[in-house]
Amino acid sequence: MIVDDDAAVREALEELMLSSGLEVACFETTRELLEAGVLHRPGCIILDVRMPGPSGLDFQKELRNGGIPKPIIFLTGHGDIPMTVQAMKAGALDFLTKPVRDQTILDAVKGGIERDIAQIAKAEIVERNVARAETLTPRERQVFKEVALGRLNKQIAFDLGISEVTVKLHRGNVMKKMAASSVGQLIRAWETLPTTMREQIAI
Repeated sequence: MIVDDDAAVREALEELMLSSGLEVACFETTRELLEAGVLHRPGCIILDVRMPGPSGLDFQKELRNGGIPKPIIFLTGHGDIPMTVQAMKAGALDFLTKPVRDQTILDAVKGGIERDIAQIAKAEIVERNVARAETLTPRERQVFKEVALGRLNKQIAFDLGISEVTVKLHRGNVMKKMAASSVGQLIRAWETLPTTMREQIAI
């Protein structure tokens, strides 16, 4: 996704991306990009810093606040050190100054797409595990937490005031509901849950 108010820059970048077998969509403004409804697709954004209306840095902040962690490569003819630092601190993938070598920008774009695909896959795992964890009973969630903390069945039984047999039963239910075939998988599933969700489970 290319956003630049300079038509010549947009066309040159579009040709470069197409010549490398990449799908590309060009926009004159960030508003056009938002209205196009393409941000859910795997990819990255090549973004000009200085444009009429909101700047590229403003748009980066808007996406972050909206929970859209799309990789951004800033491309500008007016780059300066403070701007670069601000963009990179806010999570920009790269900050390139025009003119830039074709291979440099292609490498950055390919890295951005790979990162986005990985982020999407990770988000899907988190979403799936949250949905599974929501099917657990309060007691099963307690056992889930204790197992994830490395506690033994007899320790969990003592902490919760129940028998070891009952702990084993709950543990089996948790593994089934969380689609975990080993304790290792169960612990990894626990670690993907949002911190707020984990903290809500009281022992």
